[in-house]
This record gives sequence, C-alpha cells and structure tokens, in this order.
Amino acid sequence: MGVLALLAALFGCFRPASLPLRIGANLWTGYETLYLARDLGELKDKPIRLIDFPSGTEEVRAYRNDEIDGAGLSIDQVITLAATQGDIRIIAIMDFSNGGDVILARPGLRTMGELKGKRIGVEATALGAFFLGRALELNDMTPQDVTVVSLELGDHEAAYRAGRVDAVVTFGPARTNLLKAGAIPLFDSSRIPGEIVDTLAASSEAIANNAENLQTLVEARFKALGYFQSNPADAARRMARRTRVKPEELLEAFRLLEQPSLETNVALLTQRDPSLVVTMTNLIRVMHDNGLITKTIDPASLLDAQFVERALARR
Repeated sequence: MGVLALLAALFGCFRPASLPLRIGANLWTGYETLYLARDLGELKDKPIRLIDFPSGTEEVRAYRNDEIDGAGLSIDQVITLAATQGDIRIIAIMDFSNGGDVILARPGLRTMGELKGKRIGVEATALGAFFLGRALELNDMTPQDVTVVSLELGDHEAAYRAGRVDAVVTFGPARTNLLKAGAIPLFDSSRIPGEIVDTLAASSEAIANNAENLQTLVEARFKALGYFQSNPADAARRMARRTRVKPEELLEAFRLLEQPSLETNVALLTQRDPSLVVTMTNLIRVMHDNGLITKTIDPASLLDAQFVERALARR
C-alpha cells in the first residue's frame, strides 16, 4: 500500500460515515422536546445520539473538542463559538424564554435594589452575564453594585442552600426546586421578551456530511412539539422521568417559554421576520462591548433555514 493510500485509510478510521450524529443538551426545559422525540420512537433505529451535559458551558467545551456535532445552545453560546471557530450554524429556534430564566433571592430580599453589596451566583457564560447585566441595568444598577460568584448550573441549589450566595441566576429544575425551598423571584426573562433565545445548532461539517440525520432530528423534534401541544399531560409524564421533577411542575416550566412553530422558524431563519437578527445584533454588540467576544459577527451568516424549510414542505 502506498503512503498516501495508507494515510487515507488511517484517517478515514477516525470518523467513519457510520458514526452517529452526536447532539448535546442540558437540563433546560426548551430542549426536552428533543428527548420527547426519542421517547416517542421518532429516533428509533436512527444513528442519532442525544448526549446529556450538566450545563451549557460543558456543551460548549465538548463542541470545541469535537465530542459533539451540534447542541441545544443559547444564542450567546452560538455567538461565542462563531467568534472563535466560525463553523457553527443555527438550524432551528427551540424557544424564547418568557420567565424561565430568573434571579432568585433569599427570603427578606424583595427587590433588585436590595441586592446591592450582595453575592449573586451565576453561570460564567455570556448569557449569564448578559441576563444579569440587563436585570441590573433595568433597575438602575451596575455589575459593580454586586459581588458576582461564578457557579456551574449543577452547583446553584447547593450554593444557595449552603448560604454561599444571597441570590442566584438560574433556570430549569434548579429554579423549580429553589422556589419550593422558599426563594424569592426578583427578576425574570419576561421583563426582556425575545432577548433570551435557545437554538438547535450544528457544525458546518455536520451540515455538509450528515444532513440526512440532521433533517431527521429537526422533523422529529417538531413532531414531538406537536405531540406535546396536543397531549400535554402524557408528554409531561414522559419528560418528567428524565428531568426528575413532577409532570405538573414541568408543565408550569413550559408555560414560561414560547416555542415557535415551523412556520415561525422559517420566517425567522430566512429573515422574512427580522426580529431574530435584530436581537442577535444587539446581543453581539453588548458581548463585544463587554469583552465577551473579540470581534463582531454578521448574525445573518449564522442562520441556516434549509432544515426547517424542508420539514415544513414535507409536513
């Protein structure tokens, strides 16, 4: 065997075509319809793996290390990856947070103003910084008015219960559990509608080489969303097994999200509705001005509508 043929054979072994599509997600409510699709059998016998991560930070790290081909990512995480790698595209909009992200404080703290000088736990991501910054801004405060404590999502409950923080920026099951423990909501994402966006994103390589499986995943997810909307009680029961919260608590969490339809996805990703690009433009500016990214990005370059367009045409 010649040297070139040997090299081709060796390198071809690293990522054979038979390897499954690897999609990461964390315990954000808006990503649960991906797992519902799997539970409903929509991904049965398909080479698609859903991989759990404890936080979006871990998903970003896994993507950088080529451990996953795509993920459920907040829009700031997509922008962060695009600023450093430039090989990621948004292929579906999963949800807009409309109260699901929240700042919870200890009893006795009743307003954002009372957090001056207090310790606020927040995941060290651009979204965490952006959300906290917007909450402070809308209450005539600055980040210098509080002490920011970096916390992974999995540590939010423990840090709050142990008294290591006075408040925490959180979401998902941690939000549910801390509210049950008596935490006081001071600010949530319904105050900044349309600004906290969660997506399904994939690498340019996966789009080029694994488009069939991506199409299957996108169509399965929207079928699962339709099932959830038609059969909320059964869907919640199925999803609750994974999230380990009660079905009624999960339904309450879903009420704090807007999950756009296929038609709305097509409008947003083709920019017929420019609101997504406007939101991304503003977020990119804030992230750049605060040193969270080192270069500006054209938001339109990150949008790929082909999968939702095809899903809509096939429906």
